[in-house]
Amino acid sequence: MSKPLRIGLIGAGWVTQYHLLAWQKLAGRAAVVAIADPSSENAAARARQFGIGQCFSRAEDMLAACELDAVDIAAPRAFHAPLVRLVADRGLPVLCQKPLAPTLAEAEALARDVEGRIRLMVHENWRFRAHYRDAASWIRDGRIGAVTAARLTLLTSGTIPDANGQYPAIERQPFMRGESRMLVAEVLIHHLDTLRMLLGPLDVIAAALTQTCPDIAGEDGAVIQMRSRGGAGVSLFASFAAHGAPISQADQLEILGTIGSIRLEGTQLKLTDAQSEIRAYDLAATYQGSYDATIAHFIDALQSSAPFETSPADNLQTLRLVEDCYRLSGREASRGNAR
Repeated sequence: MSKPLRIGLIGAGWVTQYHLLAWQKLAGRAAVVAIADPSSENAAARARQFGIGQCFSRAEDMLAACELDAVDIAAPRAFHAPLVRLVADRGLPVLCQKPLAPTLAEAEALARDVEGRIRLMVHENWRFRAHYRDAASWIRDGRIGAVTAARLTLLTSGTIPDANGQYPAIERQPFMRGESRMLVAEVLIHHLDTLRMLLGPLDVIAAALTQTCPDIAGEDGAVIQMRSRGGAGVSLFASFAAHGAPISQADQLEILGTIGSIRLEGTQLKLTDAQSEIRAYDLAATYQGSYDATIAHFIDALQSSAPFETSPADNLQTLRLVEDCYRLSGREASRGNAR
């Protein structure tokens, strides 16, 4: 048997716990042997928790000192492009957390810079959730016919103060407080990507972005209208300031077709057609499972030389939708005029 691939992880923040649990499930095929993060304390804590042998405060030092076969970048998005370029100079394959870069222009430049030099996959895990994979299979198999309309909804109360005056979403992920592009660029990018995976190419035709929470820099509400290349109307309705909604995120999906429909409601995915079907999911397991499936796909494709499903070219299509949401909403132009 071949030796397990040696993985270097850049980043030791909140999201890396899910990365590392996924890497553990690939024991025998791959192993994280080194971790780097500017916070030596965070890196050391992750190393102790997951049995990682080497810790560094600089990615440059990790790359110079360690023999690696691939690198997993889970640092904040502002650092994705320079880190990918750093690893590309070493000629190593990269799995990079979404998005490739904070803006479409930066991501396009990065994709051009590394094309043909390394294998690069974007870690876009939402589309790998089990219920979305099952829905995609039903659509692909023609179970609902041609799609005529679709709606994806995400409502939470994460930016409404709790009894202690704290914002649950910001307590969970503090970096959200300072992001001028918050809801669409950080959260709904997942949903836009998933809708693309399910329905094919999309075009944004209108977008309204709103800010309810005064203690964040960016938007916490969005209504986005799109059209598929087949002519179906597609809407994305989301708010982190929905009174009465749970703190946790839970998607609701409805896809209508000419001979059937698909609905995701809570833990159930329902197919209504000539032979109706209902599938139930453990949402916590499905969440971790999406990381497991994404990272397993990265290793499968490396070892088989198969293409990555979430390649840079694919991710750029999602980033174009993100840019169109901000452009069509006029939010950033109005902010600039206010200054």
